[in-house]
Amino acid sequence: MINEKRKKKISKFLSLVLRHKPEAAGVFLNENGWIDVDKLIKGSKANGRIFTKAELEEVVETNDKKRFSFNEDKTQIRANQGHSLDIELGLEEQIPPKFLYHGTAERNLNLILKSGLQKMKRHHVHLSADIETARNVGTRYGKPVIFKIDTEKMIAEGFKFFVSANGVWLVDEVPPKFLETL
Repeated sequence: MINEKRKKKISKFLSLVLRHKPEAAGVFLNENGWIDVDKLIKGSKANGRIFTKAELEEVVETNDKKRFSFNEDKTQIRANQGHSLDIELGLEEQIPPKFLYHGTAERNLNLILKSGLQKMKRHHVHLSADIETARNVGTRYGKPVIFKIDTEKMIAEGFKFFVSANGVWLVDEVPPKFLETL
């Protein structure tokens, strides 16, 4: 078992490599975001980041946000969502709960009320099924503000929702008219 500090350090590096910058480990992701575990470990080591397969497995299994997944035989790994890279996750459209939530910092409130929630450099806007998760996300960036999103109205206007392997709801954007601050 690895200590929390090391686990967090490995997790942050994995987020960087598997979501944004695979070259930080000297590797390439396939079109679906997967990388061979042995190549990841070897490439990471060559770039000064040393961890074992057992440590990698522990990080994936214990990550509170379930950011990463292995394939069935644990020979490949990928991030579940949050990519800034052009990755096809193979997600199928899903019907979300009537309301979803988004947490952000209070300093973003006026901009979001004006332009809505935008995916920015990521593939999708990230939404949660519960207020507490949204609050936790918002708290990471400062004093939190929680938005409630009426998904039924969005679906009626043609918006499509997806859910990642770790339960994060995804949509291309949320225009201001669908947002309510809590």
